[in-house]
Amino acid sequence: MSDELSEFEQSVKREIDAFMKPGHETSPAPELPGDKRPGKQPSKPTAGSESAESYRTGHLVRLAVRTRKLEVDTVFEHRSTSISKLEAQLEAEKAAKQAGYPIIGYVIDIQSL
Repeated sequence: MSDELSEFEQSVKREIDAFMKPGHETSPAPELPGDKRPGKQPSKPTAGSESAESYRTGHLVRLAVRTRKLEVDTVFEHRSTSISKLEAQLEAEKAAKQAGYPIIGYVIDIQSL
């Protein structure tokens, strides 16, 4: 019981140290012969795995915009990294106004990326 407790304390101390110093990796705990835990194999990324950059979050917002009152609506698309639809819509409206479209008619579509 005391061995398990001391091993647990050492494990928690290593995790806290690793958290406080992310650049410094501690060595794994030595495996004991009577240890029933399966050994952790170091995971290596395979050639077919996707990188973190390939995952996309956010929304694609399409707005109907005009430069003048009696003009035909033009579709304005904006890619937002926000996970909130409302925040993505507000970002798209702000980007449309900065792009020179003072009149924003309505939201055509909001798609998740």
